[in-house]
Amino acid sequence: MGNTQRRRMIMNEIIEYIITFLLYGNANAAKQVGYTADEAEWHNYCVVIVPNGYLGKEIVMPNLGEVKTENRKGNGDKPHFVIHTDIIYNTFFFISRAEELINPKRDEHGRFLAKFSILGENNRMMIPTVDEYARMLMKLLDLPLPTPSFSQIYLTHDVDSIEQYRHIRGAIGGILRGQWRKVLASLKDIHNDPAFTFSWLISQDKKVERAKCIYFIKDTFGKGFDYPQYKLDGNDFAIVEQLIENSGAILGLHSSYYGADMTKVNIFTHLASKESSIDKTTGTFKDLYHRSHYLRCSIDLMQHHEASGITDDFTMMFPDQVGFRLQTTRPVRWINPKTMTLTNLTLHPLTIMDCTLSNTNYMNLNEDEAYFECQRLFEKIHQNAGEVVLLWHNTSPSNNPYHRTLYPKLLNLLVENY
Repeated sequence: MGNTQRRRMIMNEIIEYIITFLLYGNANAAKQVGYTADEAEWHNYCVVIVPNGYLGKEIVMPNLGEVKTENRKGNGDKPHFVIHTDIIYNTFFFISRAEELINPKRDEHGRFLAKFSILGENNRMMIPTVDEYARMLMKLLDLPLPTPSFSQIYLTHDVDSIEQYRHIRGAIGGILRGQWRKVLASLKDIHNDPAFTFSWLISQDKKVERAKCIYFIKDTFGKGFDYPQYKLDGNDFAIVEQLIENSGAILGLHSSYYGADMTKVNIFTHLASKESSIDKTTGTFKDLYHRSHYLRCSIDLMQHHEASGITDDFTMMFPDQVGFRLQTTRPVRWINPKTMTLTNLTLHPLTIMDCTLSNTNYMNLNEDEAYFECQRLFEKIHQNAGEVVLLWHNTSPSNNPYHRTLYPKLLNLLVENY
């Protein structure tokens, strides 16, 4: 097979995936949608999407204006509708994060922020554009819209630290701030440490019976932005791990701020030691869940993660703004915009992170404002049968005045209103 033929096959696979994704997995309906500028082929389809010529050739900013649709149904012949806005290219642009290849802006942590994005510039962070394309396409094909629901609820917790005072820097800092009683209590029993909120988190998460709970475990160098480090073979972590496992939650990988080689991270060995994590037939991980520390991600890192065996990534949110970085409420297979290949890495749209709501450098919302924004997001996700992914750090309930009260409110909202 020649390179041209191979490339055409890969592009056809990507196009087929995008159309089927827009139609919520309906492969039969996808056959009724054509993606071609050749009018001689249009009669084969009920709906034709006219390419703009950029997919697989050049990355340009998409047109976020009104989708231009031509109604030909009155003619009696196919196609019934022609979409002159390339929603296939636009969908690719968002779910691959191709924008981050052509926009060099980054913050001091090397992160691509909402304010740098075409989404932030056009105030579209709270609008899942790809799901809007999906609803439009389904209506044109006379297909039933998805039943409002949550396809999945993920309650996730990044464990950046398991203790505040039970290491040298933390203890000294606490004493200097006059917190010596808290320091002594923590040193006596880890359950007294302010960062040890695991029992509380587990009790809260149990309110949402259908939720899947994941604790992302950090195992890094313990330097710089990775500080502090906790030992996976230490007694303190054993207590934490036992609580997590007894609750039925899952352990995931919280990779280093510095993008350490995944194959050398000890958490891999630690997870591999657990029989429940390994497929006995293949000897590989069944599912390996991952989130990058500080939500640092890039095309190169995502490529590295996939090559390292990670199956599901939960990093995909702008650190400075809640909303839809992927412009969809649903998990997607990542399309690598560098290699133009459809990968096996599933990206889960992270919906809400605690510190994004409250941090003065980010949204800087009070509790009522934060609750309102979260409610808006839940409604959009529910409307589109998407998945909710919440990130609440174990340190948040003791570090922020309203994180301990807002989290139960959001869980109650999920239980009582949907």
